[in-house]
Amino acid sequence: MDDHELVLYSGMGAATESTTIEPLIADLLSWIAKEERSYAEVMDAWRTSCPRLPVWEEANARGLVAREVRDGTAMVTVTAKGRTFIDRRSVSA
Repeated sequence: MDDHELVLYSGMGAATESTTIEPLIADLLSWIAKEERSYAEVMDAWRTSCPRLPVWEEANARGLVAREVRDGTAMVTVTAKGRTFIDRRSVSA
């Protein structure tokens, strides 16, 4: 199994979730890349309690986003790795 492939387990067995979460991660990264976003704004819009679609958590774990403090405010930015992810998605779309 790929390190970045999410697998769900149900009574029916394992099902790959990567085809669902990849476009959502791309949406998250594109949204953050449009303008500066505070960590609070990102969490308000993208944090989920749904264990099947951990979009923010997956993007963070992959190193696609970074948090930094600017003027006392926690901000979220797209990393170089995240920009590569966006670029690859837009080329294949």
